[in-house]
Amino acid sequence: MTTKLFWNDSHLSRFDAQVVEAVEINARQAVILDQTAFYPEGGGQPCDTGTLNEVPVVEVQTDNDGRILHFLANGLTLAVGETVVGEINWLRRREMMQQHTGQHIISQAFFQLYGAETRGFRINDRLTEIDLTLELQPEEIEQAIVRAEELANGIIFDNREIRVHEVTSEEAAKLPLRKESFITDCIRVIEIDDFDWSPCGGTHAKRTGEVGLIAVRRWERAKKMTRLHFVCGSRALDDYRLANKSAEAAALKLTVGREEIEASVVRLLDDNKRLSRRVRELSELAANIEAAELLAASAFVGKMRIVEKVFADRDFDEAKLIAHRLVNEENVVALLAVREADMVRLVFARSANLTADMNALMKVACEKLGGRGGGKPDFAQGGGNQIEELQAAMKAASVMAAV
Repeated sequence: MTTKLFWNDSHLSRFDAQVVEAVEINARQAVILDQTAFYPEGGGQPCDTGTLNEVPVVEVQTDNDGRILHFLANGLTLAVGETVVGEINWLRRREMMQQHTGQHIISQAFFQLYGAETRGFRINDRLTEIDLTLELQPEEIEQAIVRAEELANGIIFDNREIRVHEVTSEEAAKLPLRKESFITDCIRVIEIDDFDWSPCGGTHAKRTGEVGLIAVRRWERAKKMTRLHFVCGSRALDDYRLANKSAEAAALKLTVGREEIEASVVRLLDDNKRLSRRVRELSELAANIEAAELLAASAFVGKMRIVEKVFADRDFDEAKLIAHRLVNEENVVALLAVREADMVRLVFARSANLTADMNALMKVACEKLGGRGGGKPDFAQGGGNQIEELQAAMKAASVMAAV
């Protein structure tokens, strides 16, 4: 069995070992060492990466037999019996330690304040998340997050010692563990001085100050629990830089201070709603006028008027509005097209007292345009990108409408 060097010293980033076995799994080369500082993926924490004799270690997993597999890059391998020097990617290790230790702290904060247990934990690419048995109303959860953040960061700023204990199940039963351990032999317990005791096999800081900061990004309901997304340490710094850059850019565009951004955005949204209503009103007036002009310029085919019009770079919603206004009159078929840079969009409509099938007309026109379309007998829309066939498509639709 491989000795887990990371159990006793999570800060160990360089070590010597011997290759005891080399295996191939799904065409991937992996080696097993007599001892390792590489943390294998598990318990919600991603694995370490690094090198063995400068050969990249891209993934570390524990198989069903408990063997720690070090997967090597690009089909490279190492010889059984070979002595290797292992180098852990320290920046990644430190980031994982900060997230995992931070999880212990924030989980205990919620447990102390609200009796909420942590039922799930995952370190993802950018955020860390926990699932809490926290059943509060949304506004209460926001307040709970603030209280838990303050308690958790107070523990971090105290720079409390973190100790590792290896105990038996009998000894563990006497400890104030936050959660139960399902391991029956040697149990590894992480103690945060005068704050938390938790069984865990992951990598952790030596003192809480190494976590730097815990910041909850957002929360959501998931699996009947409250899921928290948060960042710690270097991730919190990266998140702050991104948020600060975005806030400063927004403040510059709005010509206000950062603290005034929200109020300015609210005003802009209110103005936008008011202007959007006014634009709709004016669009409807314009559509009425334009529809009347198109009707006046159209010719009768028997008792029916076919209004055919191609617009250049027109808003398609405006074209649809004009079509609706046209067919408010009796005996009208509207065949409208909007020609854009790389395609044509069509809207066909008819008055309620007519029987021409706009859906059928649309399919014929779209076939010529190399596109698709459809709808109801009285209203259909579609388009295609063979712009050069637009005239032929409109003529085909007009001929069918006149039959």
